[in-house]
Amino acid sequence: MRSVVKTAVALLALAPTAWSFCGFYVSQAPGSLFNKSSKVVLVRHGDHTVLTMANDYHGDPDSFGVVVPVPQEIKPDMVKIADMALIDRLDQYSVPRLAQYYDPDPCPEPMKYEAEAPMADAAASVEAAPAKAGRATARDFGVKVEQSYSLDEYAITVIKAKDGQGLQDWLTQERYRLPNGAGPVLESYIKHNMHFFLAKINVAKQKQLGLAWPRPLRVEYDSPKFMLPIRLGTLNADGAQDLLVFALTENGRVETTNYRTARLPTDIDVPEYIADEGNFAPFYTTMFDRQVTRDGMANVYLEYAWPMSTQYPCDPCTAAMPTPNEFAPLGADWGQVHQDYHGGTVTSNYYLTRLHVRYNATNFPEDLVFQETRDTSTWQARYVVHRRFQGDTSCEAGRRYEQDLVERQGTEVANLARLTGWNPAEIRTRLPPRR
Repeated sequence: MRSVVKTAVALLALAPTAWSFCGFYVSQAPGSLFNKSSKVVLVRHGDHTVLTMANDYHGDPDSFGVVVPVPQEIKPDMVKIADMALIDRLDQYSVPRLAQYYDPDPCPEPMKYEAEAPMADAAASVEAAPAKAGRATARDFGVKVEQSYSLDEYAITVIKAKDGQGLQDWLTQERYRLPNGAGPVLESYIKHNMHFFLAKINVAKQKQLGLAWPRPLRVEYDSPKFMLPIRLGTLNADGAQDLLVFALTENGRVETTNYRTARLPTDIDVPEYIADEGNFAPFYTTMFDRQVTRDGMANVYLEYAWPMSTQYPCDPCTAAMPTPNEFAPLGADWGQVHQDYHGGTVTSNYYLTRLHVRYNATNFPEDLVFQETRDTSTWQARYVVHRRFQGDTSCEAGRRYEQDLVERQGTEVANLARLTGWNPAEIRTRLPPRR
């Protein structure tokens, strides 16, 4: 019998916890930009989508700009500044996790319980700085400026273009260095009657506001198509990118329809040293890398799917459950929440899905298209460590426990080697010595 005492160890998110947008970065020459990772929150209710974007930007802050295809003209009241802490909260709550159990005393004495260990920090926030604001007008290039306005540290322009080459020429005239191949991709969005949302940073305004980092942007729009544009983001990427999508919906789990949504190996026992400080993140990232390679970088991976209700407790929890008050600023203000003051139960119709995809232009030639399912079951990327009993095992039951422990450790070593490709012999050198 295993002790019910457990601790949770949260994984530092695979993608660096800086901000990301899902368009592409455009820089003023001679800026050098790299777009490696992304975090977005998608709140979907009916045909209404609220997209909160954060960026992972590397380069001169004065050379930052981002273009995102959107299905309609984005007016000032449809854009808001978002709080990065709310994105971090969803990340921390849904992060892949390690459950830790302590073996009970095998000898015939009263059960001993260890005190629950403190929970590790789920994610650190490392934010990157974008940049200098600018307006552009150029009817000669077939570009129509539909909206131009400021929102705190952001200068925002919403445009419509007649053709991709004209849009590319206009951006080039405005001293932007576009990634190679931007024209045909821009053209494909123009043919689908898409608008383009351009955001830049007014560095002087940012400093005036006392902001160390520009904040995420929240954009809302109506469209029957539930999708996320990623193709432009591959054009200036320095290799494959990681994208984390946190979807808040009403009816159930979110999945992609034009790519396979796969589930990672889960609920697998691994050696106890994986729970030691600094070991879980390398294990998970190696396992994820190996899975992506095995699948030919063709899948979107489910890492968490869970109703946001205390009726469905997490096992283990990596952070306190986000509250409805935290969902509302992300655009999820449509939820219904009920609280049983006697039992302390909070029920709601919020459902959180965490998807993780590593992608490039070759393997993911299409934007991500989603659907909300009616599946409200629970699922999580979860791995399990069993801490061996540290006390006296000299009784008969204790000797049997030690024998069983050898077999269990063998299974754990085999599991870890299979998941990561690590050498079993090297794994065994890190196991606690036999008694």
